[in-house]
Parts: sequence; C-alpha cells; structure tokens
Amino acid sequence: MSDHPINPSLEVAYLAGGCFWCLEAVYDELKGVVDVVSGYSGGQTSNPSYEAVCTGETGHAETVQVTFDPQAVS
Repeated sequence: MSDHPINPSLEVAYLAGGCFWCLEAVYDELKGVVDVVSGYSGGQTSNPSYEAVCTGETGHAETVQVTFDPQAVS
C-alpha cells in the first residue's frame, strides 16, 4: 500500500536516529530512494529551531522522511 499521494507506486518511511544530516546523506545515495527530507518529530515545542532541539530540552527527535520505490529498495 502506498503512502505517497502523487505516485502510488512509491512508499514513505519516517526514520529517527541521531543526526538527520547523517541519515539524509546515507539514504540519498541508495538506489530506489526518490527523496529525503529532514525535520523533527515528537516534542513539546511548536516549530523549534535546530539549536533548541540540540539542547535536548524540546523532546524532539531529528527525523528523515524517505520516499522510495519498494520495487528497487526495501
């Protein structure tokens, strides 16, 4: 089942794991990955800055949204 509103053959995954720039760099290189977008998930602060999230006090996790073709990568 597709999570992508424009192309139903694509899927979307959300992954949190430390630094989103590191995650973005790795997933951008994978064959079958169409797009990677960095952002935040969770937390108590609306629209936090990067600096605020880095303090650990907002409760957010650095997250990437990975849009991919499941026929090319699982």
